[in-house]
Amino acid sequence: MAKTLISTHTASSDSSIDITSGIDSTYPVYEFHFVNIHPGTNSTILSFQVDTGTNTSYNQPIQSAALEAEHDEGGSGTALQYRTNRDQDLGTAYQQLGEYIYNGVGDESGSGILTLYDPSSPTHVKIWQSVFNAYGNATTQVSYHAGYINTATAITRIRFAMTANDMSASGNIDAGTIKMFGVS
Repeated sequence: MAKTLISTHTASSDSSIDITSGIDSTYPVYEFHFVNIHPGTNSTILSFQVDTGTNTSYNQPIQSAALEAEHDEGGSGTALQYRTNRDQDLGTAYQQLGEYIYNGVGDESGSGILTLYDPSSPTHVKIWQSVFNAYGNATTQVSYHAGYINTATAITRIRFAMTANDMSASGNIDAGTIKMFGVS
């Protein structure tokens, strides 16, 4: 398996990061690597939504499941749980990739990978999975999400934004890098 870097996007107090080119039939798999994502608004969550063709509504139906493990620095708070508030049942909201990222101090950030399979297929739904680790409020949380985008139309663009607990857009991506790779 070979990875080819297609693009790098560096956040600087952006309301969203839109990748509107490079997602095509060149590669069967695309990976988005998140490096030290830091929110402008405290307790927000990195999320994504996609679109087809030249559409810009970013409201494709997503089916997803979410699992999270967490552990605080003091060793007293631990949890492993299915997160019903982070999954969707063919919802058109942003799909959250992790847990809250705090913005108080420099070491509070999140990093991870979103993998999108065969986004150019004109026949099948688009399978995706992610792993994301966020640190904030003296707690680390690792989240595993997976699901599919319920469209047989080719996905051509993706938007990343910070969202509140209710999956609505909330604040900016203050800092961090998103790298898009093609995988063959």
